Amino acid sequence: MNYEGVLTKMKTELQDTVQYYLIFESDFLNMNQLLGKKISINFLRFHCLGCHKQKKIFRNGVCYNCLTSLPEMGDWVMRPELSKAHLGEQDRDLEYEQKAQLQPHVVYLANSSNVKVGVTRKSQIPTRWIDQGAHEAIEVVEVPNRYLAGITEVALKQHVSDKTNWRQMLTNNLKDLNLEEIKEELKQYIPEEAKEYYLGNSKELEIAFPVLEYPQKIKSLTLKKTPFYEGVLKGIKGQYLIFDDGMAFNVRNHEGYEVALSVK
Repeated sequence: MNYEGVLTKMKTELQDTVQYYLIFESDFLNMNQLLGKKISINFLRFHCLGCHKQKKIFRNGVCYNCLTSLPEMGDWVMRPELSKAHLGEQDRDLEYEQKAQLQPHVVYLANSSNVKVGVTRKSQIPTRWIDQGAHEAIEVVEVPNRYLAGITEVALKQHVSDKTNWRQMLTNNLKDLNLEEIKEELKQYIPEEAKEYYLGNSKELEIAFPVLEYPQKIKSLTLKKTPFYEGVLKGIKGQYLIFDDGMAFNVRNHEGYEVALSVK
């Protein structure tokens, strides 16, 4: 079976085991069905997801010009505490920013390699947790805009990490923790503006990923350095494909790469 298209992050569906789908313009693959099969990935060319030109991808699936001009690539995306739409102040496009920022957001704790704090739109739960490879997660606060979520994350990350150790996550060197207890311990550090939004009754969600075998050691596959790769798919976790030789391919980091896939 041969497929060709531009990579975007895999779509997911929360079931007893997470289901993964790789979507191309005219086709899609249920990646769970490819476990145990040999897959080849051949990098063909760049395709910016912003301007749709064959321009080198700089970050987030777009070229440098789109990264520095598109409203959805503003600094407030990675640093929500910089959000200003609630003040009526524009960064790049106020209409877009109001739509994106002035909606319910959640600050959460997730355990993928260690406990980390993060921010996402409420509509992106549990997708955000799945994308991070979290085997357990819990909501801490639900606030009405991105700014309040941002300042809450800034406050809490003084006491827990805001990063994931991807190697530890992919080798399954993990601990099960009581996130409800940790959430309660962190309650005291929530900023005054967000204290009323604390979710005292939220429960921990457990997530199972489709992995046949975890590697003992992990290596990162980058198509810029290795434009052709072939291996047997052993698992999927987060946005990573895990292969039999310990190679891990981060699909999301390769958004905007046009590839040819072959399944044997």
